[in-house]
Amino acid sequence: MPRGRLSGKNAIITGAAGGIGLQTTILFLREGASVLMTDVSEPALAKGVATAKELAPHMTGKVETMKCDVSKETDVQAMVEHLDDWGGVDVMFNNAGIMHGQDDDAISTPEKIWDLTQSINVKGVWFGCKHAVLSLRKHKKQRGSIINTASVVALVGSATPQLAYTASKGAVLAMTRELAIVHAKEDFRFNSLCPAPLNTPLLQDWLGDDQAKRHRREVHFPGGRFGEAIELAQAVVFLASDEASFVNGTDFVVDGGMTKAYVTPEGPATQPPANLAR
Repeated sequence: MPRGRLSGKNAIITGAAGGIGLQTTILFLREGASVLMTDVSEPALAKGVATAKELAPHMTGKVETMKCDVSKETDVQAMVEHLDDWGGVDVMFNNAGIMHGQDDDAISTPEKIWDLTQSINVKGVWFGCKHAVLSLRKHKKQRGSIINTASVVALVGSATPQLAYTASKGAVLAMTRELAIVHAKEDFRFNSLCPAPLNTPLLQDWLGDDQAKRHRREVHFPGGRFGEAIELAQAVVFLASDEASFVNGTDFVVDGGMTKAYVTPEGPATQPPANLAR
């Protein structure tokens, strides 16, 4: 079997039980990486790893799961140190995050929702970056790739109020840029992934049955549809690979042109293209 783009690399993916995290796990395994899938839900992880093994049957690396609450540094430290027996981490994908249904504007967002969102979306990324760097140094890695999931709403704002989420993702962008500069001479690359709203369980749960809220988002896409998780996973594979060796400190936008377009008057398409790779 030809060597994959991530052959020999050890990766951690947080929020790996579904959505972008699960699709990235599948592609990483297909590209030769060994992957530690982590999530806060053990039942969801069990289902996710079964799916990953089914869809990456010829993987050359290994895949394991571990429960992790990224808002707790002890959990994150244990997660990263789990890879000591593998030879340390090469790729860290800090993907876990929340968008709470009570998240709203500055007046209506409860303080507890603000604190919860920052704790997971910002502090969790910080812990992941911190312990990834410690692992890279401990194992004397010559290079490393850390990818942090942000959002286009950190660049352009949200059509529907979600202040805590938007602020948290802006913090991820700023943190990632600074870490990229701080660790550039060690060849530890830090990049932010900036998805537009995707057809993931996180978004669908947040939108619920509110068709007006859904339409206010869909109408912003030139192609008339949300992105798919696998379209982001393909971008993560590139950022994790040595092909992206000179890509550092970027706000890597994958949004179907949303941030470059006026609102389109046509109704949204209901299906992704039939030839979308899985």
